[in-house]
Amino acid sequence: QVQLVESGGGLVQAGGSLRLSCAASGRTNSGYAMGWFRQAPGKERVFVASINGNGGSTNYADSVKGRFTISRDNARNTVYLQMNSLKPEDTAVYYCAARRSYYTASSRDQYNYWGQGTQVTVSS
Repeated sequence: QVQLVESGGGLVQAGGSLRLSCAASGRTNSGYAMGWFRQAPGKERVFVASINGNGGSTNYADSVKGRFTISRDNARNTVYLQMNSLKPEDTAVYYCAARRSYYTASSRDQYNYWGQGTQVTVSS
């Protein structure tokens, strides 16, 4: 099993920045692709960003391209999501996920492990 713990959420004004972290433990494999998803109140959990096993390939939802950056530090078993130019519509619980594959993916069903989530609130 792999355990994922997110941190770094909070309250920020529109236009501000936050950096989320996701620490992996347990039967981790640095070759696993990682992803970030988010879920706003009353809405489905949706894809935000994904990174492959060695960090050489990433992909993003259109809504965050140019504002968010996903990265990873395999020596620390940690994945990051740098969020800049935040908007009120970015308000959601953000979840980290891992999949038993080297390659990125954007579907929830393709991920095997999930964290508990961290709240991000962007005020206008």
